[in-house]
Amino acid sequence: MASSTPAETEKSGIKILRNPPESKLSDLGVRSWPKWGCSPSKFPWAYSARETCYLLEGKVKVFPDGSDDAVEIAAGDLVVFPEGMSCIWDVSVAVDKHYKFD
Repeated sequence: MASSTPAETEKSGIKILRNPPESKLSDLGVRSWPKWGCSPSKFPWAYSARETCYLLEGKVKVFPDGSDDAVEIAAGDLVVFPEGMSCIWDVSVAVDKHYKFD
């Protein structure tokens, strides 16, 4: 029988958990994390620490340096970006997210 646990995928070092259960978000304390948002735009970003974020709204294609593949993230995704990653964020739908740096 298939488990109802959401599938975590990893692409180019970015881990994505689509539509995690509220219990998982509560365990992590996501709702108490600071929030960040931006309008549709394209910009470079580098992670000096591991970031975990939960997208409340938005749609983004992340292009990790050295990779031809975009990683698509959207509202409802819990995402972990590795420390040391450099990438381009291409925001097509305005983003509102909770985030935490480790």
